[in-house]
Amino acid sequence: MTTTKINLFDFDHDGLRDYFVAHGEKPYRAKQVLQWLYQQNERNIDNMSNMSKPLRQRLKEETCTTLPEVQQEMLSKDGTCKWLFELHDGNRIETVYIPEAGRGTLCISSQVGCALDCSFCATGRQGFNRNLSVSEIIGQLWLATNLLAANPETRNQRVTNIVMMGMGEPLLNYSKLVPSLSLMLDDRAYGLSKRRVTVSTSGVVPAMDRLTNDIDVSLAVSLHAPTDELRDELVPVNKKYPIEQLMGACWRYVQGERRKRVLFEYVMLAGVNDQPEHARQLVKLLRDFPGKVNLIPFNPFEQSGYKRSSNAAVARFTKLLTDGGILTLTRTTRGDDIDAACGQLAGDITDKSKRYIRFSEPRFGEQFR
Repeated sequence: MTTTKINLFDFDHDGLRDYFVAHGEKPYRAKQVLQWLYQQNERNIDNMSNMSKPLRQRLKEETCTTLPEVQQEMLSKDGTCKWLFELHDGNRIETVYIPEAGRGTLCISSQVGCALDCSFCATGRQGFNRNLSVSEIIGQLWLATNLLAANPETRNQRVTNIVMMGMGEPLLNYSKLVPSLSLMLDDRAYGLSKRRVTVSTSGVVPAMDRLTNDIDVSLAVSLHAPTDELRDELVPVNKKYPIEQLMGACWRYVQGERRKRVLFEYVMLAGVNDQPEHARQLVKLLRDFPGKVNLIPFNPFEQSGYKRSSNAAVARFTKLLTDGGILTLTRTTRGDDIDAACGQLAGDITDKSKRYIRFSEPRFGEQFR
């Protein structure tokens, strides 16, 4: 009879503490293991020297430290790095690192594929297979940190920011997302600032409310249209949670702490959502809201059916928003030569979704293999 081992990377601090207490160990063992895994980058239990040999032996028998396997690393001419990771079931996911002056942003996947089927996104076109485990989510950060350090071209790069904007809708994997975020914020693990960890959602309203109460991170909302009619076409989850409900959740997110802002993401699609009337409608929608808009040049993929808005159209749109009092940024396209730009992540999955998902409230390099 084969017993499945418990993966230590699947626990945040509270989970590890409960595990050790249930096995008659002191709660502080959780802190020790976290520090070994995330601060010392140590996966070999034998090397966790501040624990007794009997405890280490027991951990070796009952637990593992398994992570996704590195299948490919691609480096863009602009310094962006993309990794293809293989999971235990043969599915593959992609993770992207974007270096900038004074910061390095890691774009992490939360699902194998995506069932939301946003019409301008390559990941959505692939369909959906399954949610990622905590070890598969936090493992992307662990592997990226070590792979950057091991490559002579990137060894001086550091991960300072996290965006949950890779493959999948993070809030539809809520039970695994929150422990992963906890590890990113925990001083015993990565200790990132709550303002440097961002969850992006297409608008799963009940889970947005839960996130507001459960953990303090930054929020990005994939808006992409100022009206329900157009957003229904571009972001189908809008049919379940229309813009009025979405904006209500955004207001609840910022309520009580005015320093909080929501970043509204808006992919610029030529002739679809980039016209002056769309900008004026967006100003009307967001004028009184303490947020900002990030205009994203569309990154083409095969048979998408869309074209990128011209520079003139983006400039005109930006001016209309700015004149309307909306803080507006334009994202610089990074990594498009290796298909690492926004909306281009595709991985390698087996689609089990058949384009169906319930939008109900979710329930609670070789040396690195």
